[in-house]
Amino acid sequence: MRNALVAAATGTLLSLTALPTAQAAQETAPGYDRAMLQALATSLGVSEDAAAGRLDRQAEQQDALAGLERQGAGTDGAFFDTSGRLVVNAADAKAGQRIEKAGLTPRSAEHGRAALERVKAELDGLALKKTPEGVNAWSVDLASDQVVVKVSDAAGASAKSFLKAARSHGDAVRVVRDTPELTTQAVVTPGDEMTFDGFLCSVGYGAQDSSGKQVLVTAGHCIENLPVLNYDGQRFAQGTDTRFALGSDSVDMGIATLDEGSSIATEVGTWGRAGKIAVEGSERAPVGADICKSGRTTQWTCGKVESYDATVTYSDPDGGPDTVVTGLGSSSVCTEGGDSGGAYISGTQAQGMTSGGPFTQSCDGSVNSPGSSYFQPLDDALAHYGLTLNT
Repeated sequence: MRNALVAAATGTLLSLTALPTAQAAQETAPGYDRAMLQALATSLGVSEDAAAGRLDRQAEQQDALAGLERQGAGTDGAFFDTSGRLVVNAADAKAGQRIEKAGLTPRSAEHGRAALERVKAELDGLALKKTPEGVNAWSVDLASDQVVVKVSDAAGASAKSFLKAARSHGDAVRVVRDTPELTTQAVVTPGDEMTFDGFLCSVGYGAQDSSGKQVLVTAGHCIENLPVLNYDGQRFAQGTDTRFALGSDSVDMGIATLDEGSSIATEVGTWGRAGKIAVEGSERAPVGADICKSGRTTQWTCGKVESYDATVTYSDPDGGPDTVVTGLGSSSVCTEGGDSGGAYISGTQAQGMTSGGPFTQSCDGSVNSPGSSYFQPLDDALAHYGLTLNT
C-alpha cells in the first residue's frame, strides 16, 4: 500500500499520518470545510455561522477588488481592517469614487503600496550588500502606510548605517526597537516526524512538475544540504533544490523529490483541534485575512496575515553567520522552534510554509496564542519551480 503523508497546517513542523492513497485522493464536498470553520470559529470566539459569514464577506470583497483592477481602477494596495472591511488605497478622487461604488472602503494614503515597496526594495539592496546585524526584519505595513523596521540591537556599525538610510525616508518608515532576534525554526532533537541529519522540520505541501514528478515544497533551510527526509523512521523523500544558504542572501524555499510509493495527502491536519482541512488551491490571501498553521511544536495556531515581501535577518543559534532572507510573508500566528516547513492555510487555500520567528517566543498552547511568525508564500515557490499544487 502506498504511503500518504498528511501535511499538518499552520506553521512549524507538520505531523505526517500514514493513509491509504485512495483516501488521500477522495473528493471533498463543495463549500467551506467544516473543520476549517470550527478552527476559525474557535480562534475568533464566534459561532460557525458567523465564521462562514466572515469568509463569505472577505471573498465578496476580494472579488470586487479584482473586478476593479481588471477595469484599470487606480488602486494602490489593499488590506482588511480589524472589522473585516477591505480598505483600498485610491490613487485619486475618481478612483476613490469607483472603489466606494464597488462596496469597498477607499483611502487616500500619503504613501501607498508602490512608494513603500520602492523604499523596501532600497533597504533590501543595502542589506544584500552588507548584512545589518541587529536589524531583524523590515516589511510594508499597508494599514499604517509605512515600512516597519524591527530592531533588537542598533549599536553596530552596519545597523547604524542601515537605520540612517531607513530614517532618510521620514514618516514612510517606522523603527520598532527591542524586538527579539529571529531564527529559522528547525530544532536539533532526534527521532520525530520529519527528520534529517539529526534535525527536525515539518512537512509542507505536495505538488508536481510538468512531467508529473511528485515533490514536497518546504522551507529552504530545512533542506539546506539536500538531505534524505524520513517520516516515522522511514525514508520518504530526498532534498533536490534549496534557495537558502546560511550566511548568504537567501530565499527560504526548497523542494524534495518524493520516493516512489510515497505521497503527500491533500489535507492539512489540525492536531485534533478541528479535523483535517481539504486543500483546494493556493490563492494568496490579502493582508488582514485570517490564517492558520499546523506544526509539530505548537500544533494548530491561528492569526492574521500582516504583510508580504518581508525581509528578515535570521541569527544562527549555533553561532553561525546571520542570514538575510527576502520574499517572506509575516503573520500574527504563533510558532516555535521545530515548526519550520509546516503548512499555512486560509480558508481552503494553501498559503505557505513556516520560515521562522522570534527566538525566545513561547506560545501559550491555545489556538489563538499571541505571537508572530514569518512564512514562505507557497504561490511564489510554485511559480519559481514551475509546479502545480496537488489538490
